[in-house]
Amino acid sequence: MDFIKLLNLTINIISMKKLNLSLLLSVAIISVYAQPVLIAPGAEIVRAGTGYGFTEGPAVDKDGKIYFSDQINDRIYIWEEGKECSLWLEGTYRANGMMFDKRGRLVACTELKNELGYFDKNKKYHVIAGGYNGKLLNGPNDLWITPNGYYFTDPYWQRDFWPKDRVEEQDVKGVYFVNKKGEIKRVIDDFRLPNGIFGSLDGKILFVADMMGRKTWKYTIQPNGDLTDKTPFIESGSDGMTVDNLGNFYITARGRIQVYSPEGEFIQDINVPESPTNVTFGGKNRDILFITAWTSVYTLKMNVKGIL
Repeated sequence: MDFIKLLNLTINIISMKKLNLSLLLSVAIISVYAQPVLIAPGAEIVRAGTGYGFTEGPAVDKDGKIYFSDQINDRIYIWEEGKECSLWLEGTYRANGMMFDKRGRLVACTELKNELGYFDKNKKYHVIAGGYNGKLLNGPNDLWITPNGYYFTDPYWQRDFWPKDRVEEQDVKGVYFVNKKGEIKRVIDDFRLPNGIFGSLDGKILFVADMMGRKTWKYTIQPNGDLTDKTPFIESGSDGMTVDNLGNFYITARGRIQVYSPEGEFIQDINVPESPTNVTFGGKNRDILFITAWTSVYTLKMNVKGIL
């Protein structure tokens, strides 16, 4: 090969490399700008209330008001956009995770007697499920309601308000399903510590976090409540989770809120002054991220909205 041909070949190779590099840079730039900005411009974390014992279980009602529990002090409070938090109920059967059903009842995981129950419009408590196989549940923690019934996680943490001789009666830390007839069955029995739970609005998909297993799993919901097609979804467990209208997941893990895409890919962290325990969307337009975090609750204005 003569010198001229060699020189032309070298120039062509260099040109192709530059073109490929340019294409890669263009793809990277497009990817960055294609990712929507989730937090509203200029928005900052706002402490909406403090002085609680331990906040958990945020549940949004049809008007965008959020009910949250202070389990240590056995109370449920209400947050409403533009107003201060107010006491809704004292004496909650030690409510933890909560969610409103289609009838407007506040369904709650209650740990005083280890039950799943609901509060009616007069704030009277009713039991939905109070045990499994003749034994106490471990301590219902978080729940998701589908058109066919209720799913709830049942880990075990020894509580100060239990009798001192209280022991873990169930043989596993499981996840349960209760149908509309009140019949209960265990649907997950292979987690180390089940906790956060969320599902699709059509009742077809369920996401459950194994907090100690450090993974969130995706399941297909069968008509009888059974769960199939167990698939790893997020490489992290969580205490609580919620989803925005773009399908992004917000989970409370590792002392902050982590946001993941609908495909389970990490997007960003949202840092909170206190370690968050749970999260949901509220406000009149469902565009305020509401965060329970130990002794306080926080809000953050968003560009996206919740799906509940």
